[in-house]
Amino acid sequence: MNYIVFDLEWNQSPKGKEGAIDHLPFEIIEIGAIKLDENRNPIGEFQQLVSPSVYSQIHYKISEVTHLDMKTLQREGVPFSEAISSFLAWCGKDFWFVTWGSMDLTELQRNMVYFGEEIPFPMPLLYYDLQKLYSLEYHGGDEKMSLDQAVEEMGIPVDEEKPFHHALDDAFYTGQIMAKMGFDQVKAFISMDYYRLPEREEDQVVLNFPGYTKFVSREFWDKEEVLASRKVNEVMCCCCHRLLRKKIRWFAVNSKLYVCLAVCPEHGLIRSKIRIKKSESGNVFAVRTTKLATEKDALAIAQKRDEVRKRRTERNRIKRRGRKISG
Repeated sequence: MNYIVFDLEWNQSPKGKEGAIDHLPFEIIEIGAIKLDENRNPIGEFQQLVSPSVYSQIHYKISEVTHLDMKTLQREGVPFSEAISSFLAWCGKDFWFVTWGSMDLTELQRNMVYFGEEIPFPMPLLYYDLQKLYSLEYHGGDEKMSLDQAVEEMGIPVDEEKPFHHALDDAFYTGQIMAKMGFDQVKAFISMDYYRLPEREEDQVVLNFPGYTKFVSREFWDKEEVLASRKVNEVMCCCCHRLLRKKIRWFAVNSKLYVCLAVCPEHGLIRSKIRIKKSESGNVFAVRTTKLATEKDALAIAQKRDEVRKRRTERNRIKRRGRKISG
């Protein structure tokens, strides 16, 4: 199976958010990709400029970074539908997408939907976010570096004829990093794209990784409906996958993050987090991660719960006093 290492350049409204089109904040103006075989050797490349049809002016920051202008795009580019058809035909059938960061696949699909193109990718759409994998391999997952920083850190020569922020050139450097880094050590930590989500409860996704599990829910109308779902708020052991009893029930750290602590009879303390995210349609969904916990982790969770309770009690006291004064 091959790897399609790809990168996109896109334009946006020169007026910022006020002039942005709904569900198309970024219009793709270039697709670049490198095809690698299963041993991560380059076996092909793809590059295509795209003539814009939504945003008729190039945002000045985009022009500064990419050195592209509207005349060049109109002269050398093709309509998006033609570009994406050529790109997908070039990709072939059996491949994994590889990107630097998590935005490119989302923006690719947004453009496909906007221009009426069918999305042929499987559900769930799994891919390799090399920025995340590089961080896991060399920085413990704590720091996400830019592409040029990683290239410099790895000592990869920068070709003057391959400047950064050109789609094909960025794909080239991403492929160089992939070939040189310890990819096999971290490839188990695959990513899931959230542009399209499970439609039914039975299609909700569970991904098992070394040391933790991830659950991705279907869409819900609002946060309250998410948290009321039994499948969302249950906690399963990340090792043996049994349903667990909660030692500290779910509590809100903020409006989008919920935490709990459970106990597995075989594997001990288990911590779990629910992050509430907004879907493309404007609804919400949940991403729950579950992993082993230490006594130190358990103490931190208990302290955070107590802090949350204390703040809530203080807010309620202030509200009651305010009502008495106004009454």
